Amino acid sequence: MNLSRWRDTGLRFDFSGHSIFYRYGGRDVSDETVRANSSEPALLLIHGFPTSSWDWAPIWPELCTRFDHVLAPDLLGFGYSAKPLRHRYSLLQQTDLCEALLARYGLDRVHVLAHDYGVSIAQELLARHRERGGRGLQLQSVTLLNGGLFPETHRQTMGQRFLRSPLFGRLAVALMNERRFGRALGRVFGEHSRPSTIEMHDLWTVASSDRGMQAMRGLIRYISERRQQRARWVGALQQTPVPLRLINGPADPVSGAHMADRYRELVPNPDVVSLDGIGHYPQLEAPDRTLRAFLEFQRRLSQRPD
Repeated sequence: MNLSRWRDTGLRFDFSGHSIFYRYGGRDVSDETVRANSSEPALLLIHGFPTSSWDWAPIWPELCTRFDHVLAPDLLGFGYSAKPLRHRYSLLQQTDLCEALLARYGLDRVHVLAHDYGVSIAQELLARHRERGGRGLQLQSVTLLNGGLFPETHRQTMGQRFLRSPLFGRLAVALMNERRFGRALGRVFGEHSRPSTIEMHDLWTVASSDRGMQAMRGLIRYISERRQQRARWVGALQQTPVPLRLINGPADPVSGAHMADRYRELVPNPDVVSLDGIGHYPQLEAPDRTLRAFLEFQRRLSQRPD
């Protein structure tokens, strides 16, 4: 599927007065406007910064043959969703958005596959799951790709440092163009798995659409929010009864092998799959290997006794 079709066949819903783009597919989707049958768990895909749901396109078709309901939103401020420039973006509100999307279809049992910025939303979902004592959204499993699960292991890129700077943030946005974006993003990929020129152009097209670069200065506050929520979110990983798997690209300079090592130190009975040679975007760099690791986890869960 090309990017134009991804956009044109997407859907929208209103969240707190903002138009949110999302993709909806799966085995049981005959009419996307009809409230879904919630008898089987859904799959929620949560993308990272600074990209969008388009990151899931390489594995989307296969996931839609395996799950009855698959949902992938562009979070507020990203992709084809609304980008209010003076909004105070929050990972807590982004979690509310994900819950609202699931509630729209009456889906209260869900598997989560999350990347980068999205892993913090997954951690917040885990924290809420525990705090609600079994009420509300029922998490069936959480699979985490590369992301800042632990603030102490998150190594910011130079671009992120500039965006966060009161002095240089506006200049970084003003000077950003497709070439600089591609050069900066390319540094977090594995040496032999960087996107082609066409693939990088698509990533830029989505990220920069409708004032996308201007929204980045507000969105980058998530790094501080992770630090503020560190005890609660790391505690959620350590104390949750929800099955977890980490699929890690160890060549990632931001959250690669060093983050996976920290995960093994802090999370009880860690289930970690390392994809040799792969960087920050496993689902783009090695979609087949990422999909295989995710589906093997799902098969194992399906064979567990109740």
